[in-house]
Amino acid sequence: MANTFNIITLGCKVNQYESEAVEELFLQKGYEKAQTNADIYVINTCTVTNMSDRKSRQMISKARRDNPDAIVAVMGCYSQVKPEEVAEIEGVDIVLGSRNKENVVDLCEDILQNKDAIDKIIAPSETKTYEELEISNQTEMTRAYIKIQDGCNMYCSYCLIPYARGNIVSRDIDSIVEETKRLASNGFKEIVLTGIHVASYGKDFDSNISLIDVIEAVASVDEIKRIRLSSMEPRHISLDFLERMKATGKACDHFHLSLQSGSDDILNAMNRKYDRKMYKEKVDLIREVFPNAGLTTDIIVGFPGESQRNHEETMEFVDEIKFAKTHLFKYSPREGTRAAKMTGQVDGNIKKQRLHELERIEEKNRMAFLEEQIGKVLEVLIESKSDLEGYSGGYSTNYLKVNVKNQILANTIASVKITDIIKGELVGEII
Repeated sequence: MANTFNIITLGCKVNQYESEAVEELFLQKGYEKAQTNADIYVINTCTVTNMSDRKSRQMISKARRDNPDAIVAVMGCYSQVKPEEVAEIEGVDIVLGSRNKENVVDLCEDILQNKDAIDKIIAPSETKTYEELEISNQTEMTRAYIKIQDGCNMYCSYCLIPYARGNIVSRDIDSIVEETKRLASNGFKEIVLTGIHVASYGKDFDSNISLIDVIEAVASVDEIKRIRLSSMEPRHISLDFLERMKATGKACDHFHLSLQSGSDDILNAMNRKYDRKMYKEKVDLIREVFPNAGLTTDIIVGFPGESQRNHEETMEFVDEIKFAKTHLFKYSPREGTRAAKMTGQVDGNIKKQRLHELERIEEKNRMAFLEEQIGKVLEVLIESKSDLEGYSGGYSTNYLKVNVKNQILANTIASVKITDIIKGELVGEII
C-alpha cells in the first residue's frame, strides 16, 4: 500500500499555488492523498500577522494529533523567518524555508528510510534564481493561477514579507508559457498571474523583459481567453502598459491597486513609494483605457501615528476613487518590523471606530459600482451553481459576481446583460 500525504496551506494565493505544485510532486512519486491519518503532513505556513504564526502552530499540532507517528514537514514564510522556533515545536521533523520546497518529497523519503537521516532545519534559504515549481492542474476548474515571480524588495515598514520571501526572482518566460499551455490543455480558460510582487517581474534579469511581456506571451496561447493580474502597485502602471494589455484582447479590466492609506504622511511612514497625487493619476489612466474597470484595494486602519486628520484624508480619498471593493484591516504590530517600534501606536477602540467608518464608505461605493452595471453587457466566466437558488454563477472580466438563471455548463464564457441586484450580487440574462 502506498504511503499517504496531506498538505495544509495557510495564507496567500502564492502559498496555495506552491502547495498544489508540491502535491503533484508527491503524486508523481506514487503517494496517495489522505485527509486524515496521513503518513506525511506538510504544513505550508504564513507569517503576515501574529495570528498567522499562531494558526501555523495550531495546524502543526493538529497534524501531530491526527497521527502521532506521521512525518511533519513545515515550510513557508513562518518557518523561513523563525526556523528555530518552528523546530522546537513537538513533532516537527523537517523545517524548510520559502524557496526550497521542491526538495520536500525527497527529504520526507529520507526520513521514512531513516528517522535520523537529516538535520531537522534545512531553512532558511536565500537563492538568487527562481525555484521551478509548476503545476499541470488545479483544484479550481475554471480559473488557474500561475506563479511568475517570488520575493519583494520594497521593505514597507509594517511588512515581514521581504524577510520571509527574500529579494525578487523572476521565472523564465518560456517556462510560464509552457505551464500556460498545459493548463489550457486541461480546459482552463482564465489565467491569473500571481507572485509576491508581480509588478517587479524581470527586475532581476539582464534584459528589458517585464510584466507586459509575460501578459503578451500568455495571451498568445489560443485556448486562454482571459488574463487577470494579482495585486499591483500604482507606480508600475503606465499608458503604454495599459494599451499593450488591452491590445491582447484578453486582459481583464480588474486592477487590485494597493493603497494602504489615503494620507501622504502615513504613506511616507509606511515607506510606500507613491503619494495620493500619483495614485489618482494612475487610476485616471486605467479608467481612460478600461472605462468599466473594477478597482479594488487594501487599507490599513490605525497605523502608528495616524491622526484623526490622517484618517479623514483616507476616508475622503477612498470616497473620491470609488473602489468596487475595499479590503479593510486594523493595523497589528508585527515583531521584526520598523512599524512595531514606532511611537504613536493607535488605541484599539479608535481603530475599531475608524474601521466602521470606512466600512460604511466601502459598502456605499461597492453598491454604487454594482448599480452602474445594470443595463450593461458583461462577459462572464460561468464557474458553478450560484448561492441563489436556480442560478449559475461566475465572474465578469471586472471581477464582479454575476448570476444567470440559465443552467449552462461550467467553464463557459457568456455575454450577460445585467438586469438586477439580488442579495448584493448582480443578476442578468444571457444574450
